[in-house]
Amino acid sequence: MNWQEFTALLVLATAMSFSPGPNTTLSTAIAANGGLKRAMRFLLAVPVGWSLLLALCAAGLGALVVAEPALRVAIKTLGIGYLLWLAFKLSGSATLGSAEGRALDIGFGQGVMLQFVNIKAWLLALTLVAGWIAGQPDAWQRYAIVAPVMLVYAFTSNFVYALVGSLLRHWLAEGKRLLWFNRAMALVLVLTAWWMVGA
Repeated sequence: MNWQEFTALLVLATAMSFSPGPNTTLSTAIAANGGLKRAMRFLLAVPVGWSLLLALCAAGLGALVVAEPALRVAIKTLGIGYLLWLAFKLSGSATLGSAEGRALDIGFGQGVMLQFVNIKAWLLALTLVAGWIAGQPDAWQRYAIVAPVMLVYAFTSNFVYALVGSLLRHWLAEGKRLLWFNRAMALVLVLTAWWMVGA
């Protein structure tokens, strides 16, 4: 991989990883409601799940998803349904105490599995495999470069969003600020689901 390709990889990784999506929205919301420490298991789950998704796409799963429209529709439907369910749960959290309960209790396994119904994650994984890995004589060496770079980006972007959420935590505790913040985050999830319909 030459330096132009590597630079293009970094530009794509930055744009896709730091733009709002299901992962960053949930990272922000979990940390705002429960603190940075509470968000860590989700922050660790995202790069693990995303790395698994990238590995499977590089091994051929991506080609299967592209070739089978019914499989793509199933992934989209599950993803949209899950995001809408999370938005519903989040929109009702009005106090830090209630939000720390089941509403935002996204475990490590759920965080990993979310990557497999996240259309934005699929699009990025398929783009990386098609543009940087597949069909190249040094495909596995390229994968060995792309995978760690994306793992770092997946963790860092979600950590930055979670950090912002945790810094807002005490300010959000006053009055109905948390309720409106959670409803705004729920709206972002709904808009993401809407985007997924057309993706």
